[in-house]
Amino acid sequence: MTNDDAEVNDPLCLVFTPPLVALLYKLEKERGTPLTEDEVLKIRDHAVCMNVPYSEAIAQEKARGFPDLIAENCWEDWQEARKVLFK
Repeated sequence: MTNDDAEVNDPLCLVFTPPLVALLYKLEKERGTPLTEDEVLKIRDHAVCMNVPYSEAIAQEKARGFPDLIAENCWEDWQEARKVLFK
């Protein structure tokens, strides 16, 4: 298998470190009011992340016990996560 085959079979994806959902939760909880869309996007844009094979991202998620937000949909994903985190 060549590197090109591996990339097709296991594409790279972004993984935030720490998970973006945990970072947003911590910041919003400390502040005591909901983050705005602009704030969430700015936090995402400045968050530490790395490219890892998709299979590794799934393995990390399973080990962590919760999913992270998808970078491209982070505002929408965050709104859904907030419903569970801030019951």
